[in-house]
Amino acid sequence: MSAAWVAGAVRARALTVRCPGAGGAREIAACSSLDEALRRLGGTPYGRYTREAAGLPEAQRAVSATLLWHLRVLAGWLPRVGARLLVPLVSGFEIANVVARLSPEQPEHPAQQGRVPPYRLGALETAWRRLDEAVTPAELRAVLAASPWGDPGGDTPWAVVTGMRMAAARRTGLAVPQAWGWAVARAALLTAREVFVHGRSLPEPVRRDAARLLGARAPTAASYQEFRDGLPVPARRLLTGVEDPAGLWRAEAGWWRTLRDDGAALLRDGRPGPGVVVGAVALLSVDAWRVRAALESAARGGRLGEAFDALA
Repeated sequence: MSAAWVAGAVRARALTVRCPGAGGAREIAACSSLDEALRRLGGTPYGRYTREAAGLPEAQRAVSATLLWHLRVLAGWLPRVGARLLVPLVSGFEIANVVARLSPEQPEHPAQQGRVPPYRLGALETAWRRLDEAVTPAELRAVLAASPWGDPGGDTPWAVVTGMRMAAARRTGLAVPQAWGWAVARAALLTAREVFVHGRSLPEPVRRDAARLLGARAPTAASYQEFRDGLPVPARRLLTGVEDPAGLWRAEAGWWRTLRDDGAALLRDGRPGPGVVVGAVALLSVDAWRVRAALESAARGGRLGEAFDALA
């Protein structure tokens, strides 16, 4: 194993040690106000970004920005092949940038003032700089189609974002062996939500991506029960006990618990290499998710929500 992998594994473990963890998140969630919660965050790695946050959305975004910064730092310690491994794992930030671009509140042209600052992906971007230059929906779709994201199958905001989310699962599952089960389960949740909660048919490219992870049967199922029965094991296990689409939020919390447990198992592997790095990314992502949920609880006066309790 190269010195860069060893250094990256050491850095990965160090980053996870500094996380607030479940106990710290619960203390933050129990705060009686968002201001109190942000003061508590001041002594954590999130403090640098949340210090000047005004309001809950800005504070939650600052938590996510902290996670991204840590992953960019980690990539800098890894060999080139290791840094490439992180690209699909951080693809959610590029999706978030596109969601912000498509928001009705955002200026239509990239050069206009008043835009929410995009997440800065640096070497971990897939196609963000070209996407940021696209002016029309058709141009945005064309950039995606010519990139590893692939054609989303339409240029409406829903088609673009849904296509990117499924493509992120596909790219992660194919490029990161340790994350295959997570990607399969994520694709199942996305499909179930779109088809059986919102009643929308998936565009053909999205359905093809789903089939690569779920098999041909599930994405074309006529009912939720048929869909669930046709899933591969990682996704079927996640939906055990979720008898109807209204309970998918519990499966979502279960996905995060699986990410936490699998990440911890990978991190316990004493051999420096991709497994340790992927495990660290999983645990850092779970911690940021948990802290974002904790801030929302504090903003409601310290009332813990069911979703937070389900994970923490």
